[in-house]
Amino acid sequence: MAVEYDFHHLQHVKDQSKSRKTLWVTLILTAFFTIVEIVGGVLSNSLALLSDSAHMISDVIALGLSMIALRLATHQPNARFTFGFLRFEIIASFLNGLALCVIALGIFIEGIQRIIHPQTMELGLMLGIAIIGFIVNLVLTLVLHNSVKEEDNLNVKSALWHFFGDLLSSVGVIASAIIIYFSGLLWFDPLISMVIGGIIFIGGSKIIRESYLILMESVPEQFNLDEIRAEIALVEGVEDVHEMHLWAISTNHYSLTAHVFINPNIQPFCVILAVNEALQSKYGITHSTIQIEHANINPHGEYGKEFLKHRDEIHHRELLT
Repeated sequence: MAVEYDFHHLQHVKDQSKSRKTLWVTLILTAFFTIVEIVGGVLSNSLALLSDSAHMISDVIALGLSMIALRLATHQPNARFTFGFLRFEIIASFLNGLALCVIALGIFIEGIQRIIHPQTMELGLMLGIAIIGFIVNLVLTLVLHNSVKEEDNLNVKSALWHFFGDLLSSVGVIASAIIIYFSGLLWFDPLISMVIGGIIFIGGSKIIRESYLILMESVPEQFNLDEIRAEIALVEGVEDVHEMHLWAISTNHYSLTAHVFINPNIQPFCVILAVNEALQSKYGITHSTIQIEHANINPHGEYGKEFLKHRDEIHHRELLT
């Protein structure tokens, strides 16, 4: 009889309906207002407004990548992608952060050129579009902030940074228009745009760092590997913990592997069950792979020899007492 095998008993999927609805609304509004800002920036000749519109183009691209990531995250694992498609969320976030930094550098370069060669602007149009942009960006920032509080998603976090930058951009453009109107200092427009670019760069760098650490399979910052190793060692029958790895597949989806030497008089299945329960109850780690080993059977080089020597010394002292 043919047997149909399943590759996993745990779900390597993430269905975040709240995040998906939020991103759809955000994407539609952003795309519409991006067109408005591009037209307004060209007509008013404002670098601050054009830099904001360029940032909003990156928002549209970032939101598109985020939507793809959320969609792929709902797909089941298969024989080739055994962790499913959760990691695309991190890839998209990395690209979003990179886009933020590139845009910030472009704004900074253009700002320097405008300071050297000041250009006149249509302040009324510039101010009107900036006020509308401020209202739109404020609403979208609050919507994304509420979504992040309900569902932790690095893609939505990166989108939030995009719109936080947009919100600051709108404030900067409004301030720039008012100051130029009363003072006539044309260089204030590129100066504001460069400040905005700096804030955008900081946000992009944070997203890049967080996604980079996940892509490099580093230990998530909220976990202490030595503490977890000590917790596993407390399980009855466990004599040593080694070859231990803990990493994130995506946000809030962690995997742990470890090799353990156990007392040969203890039932190994009981040890595995106890270790898994300890990891789940104390650290929320539900996907763990524990390999049971015997130091006399499984070769471990000098590490295994030192462990056996140390165990024999303890056993000898116990016999003497």
